Amino acid sequence: MLAVHFDKPGGPENLYLKEVATPSPGEGEVLLKVAASALNRADLLQRQGQYAPPPGASNILGLEASGHVAELGPGCQGHWKIGDAAMALLPGGGQAQYVTVPEGLLMPIPEGLSLPQAAAIPEAWLTAFQLLHCVGGVQEGETVLIHAGTGGVGTAAIQLTRLFKATPLVTTSSKENIQMAQRLGAAAGFDYKKEDFSEEALKATQGVGVSVILDCIGGSYWEKNLHCLAPDGRWVLYGLMGGAEVNGPLLSKLLCKRGSLRASLLRSRDKKYKETLVKNFTEQVLTHFSPGSAVQLQPVVDGVFPMAEVQKAHSRMEANQNVGKIILEMP
Repeated sequence: MLAVHFDKPGGPENLYLKEVATPSPGEGEVLLKVAASALNRADLLQRQGQYAPPPGASNILGLEASGHVAELGPGCQGHWKIGDAAMALLPGGGQAQYVTVPEGLLMPIPEGLSLPQAAAIPEAWLTAFQLLHCVGGVQEGETVLIHAGTGGVGTAAIQLTRLFKATPLVTTSSKENIQMAQRLGAAAGFDYKKEDFSEEALKATQGVGVSVILDCIGGSYWEKNLHCLAPDGRWVLYGLMGGAEVNGPLLSKLLCKRGSLRASLLRSRDKKYKETLVKNFTEQVLTHFSPGSAVQLQPVVDGVFPMAEVQKAHSRMEANQNVGKIILEMP
């Protein structure tokens, strides 16, 4: 099979397609013939040599994919049959023509969605669901500040916040992106390049502050995050795009707010945790992607690139040009 490969860490120019052995499904696994896979920040970090795959995971990039079941491994007990369309959460391996998946990490593709659209769901939407529901404990009526609000996780988090009957606010980088976030359900958006999002968030909440912050930026935002966090608020950290260093009285400010700082990753979680997450997401959220749902969810696709143009796809994400998910389509 063909897979995205790189011989040494570095820029997008190091990526190329390589013929490698097709994997065989192990106990309780399914072989998925991949139609499409979506890019994630973790793919960029892995390519740069900054984020190794979890032990036992494929070294091939790709944390989510859609396609068709090609083979069932020994011991499969689920309802999946050869030829079924499915999307999958992966610890790696999605940017290839085939990938093996524990059957508990497969999800049916909602009615009305194409395979490229479906590829935009697993990692981004399960991350957003985990951050809001499992880690952040968002409640009805609360306000959530979502950083990088027009990225893959951000666009999912806006819609899930509305599904949970809370109010989403976002930071992003242009008037057009703010308008797009508002179309998805954001109550307000703040251009972090031109305005102080912490002051704007306080204005939007009549001085109360936000109940939950979803933060993939980290170090460079710590002071503003704490400034606009409501008393007893939850600051959920899941990325460090703005650096890992903090200089200043973070702990005293957090203590004064009685705030909690909760850090979370999805890729490194064990299989049982992920299977439970997939099951809960399938039962509570997946039906809302289908036509006729009272709250209509939609994966946001920035663009679809042929697998052979993987360098262009990575360059686009690295330059922060994407709004929503970048998809790779397999030959």
